[in-house]
Parts: sequence; C-alpha cells; structure tokens
Amino acid sequence: MSRSSYRSTQARACLDRLDHEPAVWQDNAGKEAEHDCPCTTVSDIKLFRVWNGQVEPLPGTSVAVERSLQALIERHLEIMLGVCLLETEYRTGKSHGGRIDTLGIDENGSPVIIEYKRAINENVINQGLFYLDWLLDHKGEFKLLVLERLGKERAGAIDWSSPRLMCIAGDFTKYDGHAVAQINRHIELIRYRRYGEDLVLFDLVNSPVDQVLEAEGDDEVAKAPRGKAPSYRTVVENLRDATPCQRDRFEALKAFLLALGDDVQSKTLKYYFAFRRLKNFACVEIRNQTENIVVYVKGDPDNIALEPGFTRDVRKIGHFGTGDIEITLRTEEDFERSKPLLVKSYEAS
Repeated sequence: MSRSSYRSTQARACLDRLDHEPAVWQDNAGKEAEHDCPCTTVSDIKLFRVWNGQVEPLPGTSVAVERSLQALIERHLEIMLGVCLLETEYRTGKSHGGRIDTLGIDENGSPVIIEYKRAINENVINQGLFYLDWLLDHKGEFKLLVLERLGKERAGAIDWSSPRLMCIAGDFTKYDGHAVAQINRHIELIRYRRYGEDLVLFDLVNSPVDQVLEAEGDDEVAKAPRGKAPSYRTVVENLRDATPCQRDRFEALKAFLLALGDDVQSKTLKYYFAFRRLKNFACVEIRNQTENIVVYVKGDPDNIALEPGFTRDVRKIGHFGTGDIEITLRTEEDFERSKPLLVKSYEAS
C-alpha cells in the first residue's frame, strides 16, 4: 500500500461524519518531494468536503503548536496516540533544569516522551533527545511515577528496550528526517494540521525502526533459579523452537502486516510481537504446544460473526498484548480468512 493510499484510508476511517453531516475525505494532491528523505518539506495532504454533489476543499493550517492543542492531546492521549498520560510539564530537577511537555507510557509498557514544536526556530528533536537521555538515567524515578499513577502491575511491566520520543509540529524539514534516521533512538515525527474548528489531523511522516537497547530485568530465563523453570517462555524462544510450518506461517503473517502501509512498525516484546502505527493493531504470539499462531486485533467482537476455534471474544479474558478479538491461525486457510480482520484493525488504529 502506498503512502497516499494509506492517508486516504486513514482519513475516511477517522474523519467521516454522521450520515446527516457532509462527508469528509482525503486524497493526495500535489507532487512528491524531489528527494529521498522519509519526511517531506511541505504537506501533500488535501481534505475535501462532499456535500449535495459539490466538492469543497478544506483549507488546512500549519502553525506552531499552541498550548490548547497540547491540552486537547493530553485529555485524549490514549485515543489519539495509544499512550497513557503520567504527567504534563514534568520537571526534571534543579540540576537538569528541564521540563518534559508530556510524559507517558504506551500500551506495550514503553516509556514515552512527547515534545511540541511551538516556534519556527525551536529544535524540538534535540530538546527531546536531551530529555530522553535524562529518562534513561532516571529509570527509578520513572518507575516510581508509574507505580503512583497506575499501580504495581504496570510499574513491573515497564519495557526499557526501546523508549519512544514523539515530536509533534506543524511541519518538519528534510533535514529533520535525515537527522532522526541517523540517531540510534526511536523517534517519531508527527505533523499536525487543523481543518476548521473541528478537525485535527496527525500524519506520521517518518517510519522509525526500533533500535533495541539492553533492557534490565527482562531475561527471565537467565535469572530463573537452577532447576526451576520460568513462568513463561519468551516469544523469541518460542519462535526459535517452532516447527518449520509454523515459522513459515509467521513470516507470511509478518510480511502481510508490514506491507499494509509504510507507517507500520514492528516491535519484539517479551511475550509477543507488536505491529503498530501510532497504536498497536496486531499482537502476535507463538504457541508451540499446539503449533498455532495467535493474533490479537482491535475491533468490536459484537460486530463480527465469531467462529469457534478461529475467532474469540477476549474482552473478559486476560492475555498478553492488546486487542479484543483473538484469531487462531492453524492453517494457511486460516491466515487467508484472517486478512479482512487484520486490515480492519490496521485501518482503525
């Protein structure tokens, strides 16, 4: 799927109004930037309102992020970005002398720093990296904050392998895109535009690759006492010991999910593989005992025809990862049948 088709799908899924209101849709209008940078210099997103057979372009504005937009994002942080808010304007102490715009933790347990570019000459990427280094040096302080806000279970599940830095601005330059591609950190550049008073659009303009850092306390197998088996095997171990057919099925699934759009990111966690845009849309487990692959996707189980042995409602059943629908892939036929659900979860994420 091309970038333009992803954007068209995203806007139709997210910005369509109710039946009695004008439909809003998005298309790619304009010439691609003439460079190889993953981030374009001028937004090529166009929105149109279709009403009574007429088409009206909606002018988009791209200005410095105002404080009211930050407040709006923080009020709806989980819906917009899949991040749980811990603190706004978090002070990093007298010696460091900084203040993190938004501090949170995502649905996979990764710490998240969000910085907003409020002035044209402000270097939000360098500022965010400054705070990211502080965060990696103050893991205990972050864990205490999670413990106070979200409880012991979330505090014990923090994943330090790939903390995220999200930079939100009205636009980015080609130099910003080249810079983050050279930095050994997970940095997401998110461009926003306003369309009138009631529409805000977020556009992920780069495709970050997780640079996995050495995590502390994540190797349960290595730390298990001799003669005592760990509670769970890691997903990497399960994949290593999977049957050839099971591995082939996983590789086919992985290739399909990554091909859904150039905004798809994959991340290897302790017990599952996460595939996400700004939020997870598929969490994959390898089940060695049954030689199955299990995928958890977003969606309303009440709106699909559940099939015993293939799909299941897991809203009240504990499981790793995120998603309310469980899909079990036993055969190639199951994989083919699962594709509409996978695409629907991608489009909704």
